[in-house]
Amino acid sequence: MKRIATVLLLASLLGACSKVDLKHYDQLKIGMSQDEVTALLGKADQCDDLLGTRQCSWGKEGRNIKVQFLAGKAVLFSAAGLE
Repeated sequence: MKRIATVLLLASLLGACSKVDLKHYDQLKIGMSQDEVTALLGKADQCDDLLGTRQCSWGKEGRNIKVQFLAGKAVLFSAAGLE
């Protein structure tokens, strides 16, 4: 029984560590470097490069933050499903 309680506690703590939320999204600013965004949100789940731009996303479909970078600086960001 103690093991189950420990596993549930650890799972809830890991879920609480997610930085894909409105609090962190509101801290994003145009012109932030990719390193600054990574320091704020953690390592991106996916990044795609296209025509000199890079788009990175954090989270999953339905609940995510996406940031587009040009010359290493944030130029556009969006979010879905944040609370």
